[in-house]
Amino acid sequence: MMETDRVLFFAGHPQALGMYLYLEEQILRRVPEAVVKTAKTQITFANPRGFAFVSFLPVRRAALRPEVFLTVTFGLGYRKESPRIDAATEPYPGRWTHHVMVDSQEEIDGELLDWIAEAAAFSAAKRKK
Repeated sequence: MMETDRVLFFAGHPQALGMYLYLEEQILRRVPEAVVKTAKTQITFANPRGFAFVSFLPVRRAALRPEVFLTVTFGLGYRKESPRIDAATEPYPGRWTHHVMVDSQEEIDGELLDWIAEAAAFSAAKRKK
């Protein structure tokens, strides 16, 4: 049974739920110690610090935004360069936040999951300091 918070999170975007469930399964397969926390505007994967986030943040102009999408956000210690990354910002020195809009299960591929695994390792390393 799906938790109430998750049901509410996807209430306005029910078509994106299957894509999210696949993403969650893949993240937990690569980062089994991750804890999943659902809030009103995002779902956080943490170890115990957040390393990946799922939201409906509109990181593309409306004309370029798919009808059904998830925005996957991850943090690294440097700016990752890729045409797949819709936006990257450095909110703190040495902490880059990357946003990738995905609109199909096929876009939840090895490259994206490698970035998320790298973000998990980055987050875990920060915890040990």
